[in-house]
Amino acid sequence: MNQPPAADPFSLQGKRVLVVGSTRGIGRAIALRFAADGADVIVNHVRNDGAAEQFRQVAEDSGLRVGIVRADASSDKGRELLVDAIQGRFADLSVLVYAAATGVHKPAAEVTGRHFDFTYALNVRAFLLLVQALMPRFAPAGSIIALSSEGAVHAMSHYSLVGSSKAALESLCRHLAVELAPRGLRVNVLSPGSVETDAWLAMPNAEERLREAAGRSPRGKLTALDEVATAAQFLASDASSGIAGHTLVVDGGTRIRGAG
Repeated sequence: MNQPPAADPFSLQGKRVLVVGSTRGIGRAIALRFAADGADVIVNHVRNDGAAEQFRQVAEDSGLRVGIVRADASSDKGRELLVDAIQGRFADLSVLVYAAATGVHKPAAEVTGRHFDFTYALNVRAFLLLVQALMPRFAPAGSIIALSSEGAVHAMSHYSLVGSSKAALESLCRHLAVELAPRGLRVNVLSPGSVETDAWLAMPNAEERLREAAGRSPRGKLTALDEVATAAQFLASDASSGIAGHTLVVDGGTRIRGAG
């Protein structure tokens, strides 16, 4: 007797997704990839209305199921808006992708307490508080993915605050992976290599550093947005059901050769 074909474990069809930090760069690529694969996606933006409108137009032209909410995840009010948006659109939440990040690019000797608080408020604190707020909304076998960076494990020029905040984020995710596993939730980290985004180009000596990163790559090129989005899709899908507390590096082998 012929058995019906098994459902594709890599598919995101029918998944309900929140991507935080998602109208530009890596977050945008992930949100569009997920929606194109059949997920119903909510994205957020904070101040860049132009980027949000461009994102909305791309999604609309492609017939994708995407909702956009203006909300700052680092504030109590912003997190409330995100939770309200989920409750208004989904019965429950399948996937949270936390791609929001900020920071001050200065030598460690020049950073201030205000710089520290600003960076950690969004990169670490907001993530934890948002996960806590969303806990009652997660579906069984849900997936939480946090975006990190090479600076979490390697020292990089003018990157002490952002890099250390990403290291804290990775550690937090390992702890959450253990604590949330009994609830059926998986928590993982996605750590891309150097990708030419607005965030990268805002760093000091950005073009020189990107050239250096491409030179360190065994394949001689930077990581592509689509490569990061594909890895995120895997971590969000049922195909990665056995993976938790893991940091998935997507850099084409660049990190083997050390930091930039």
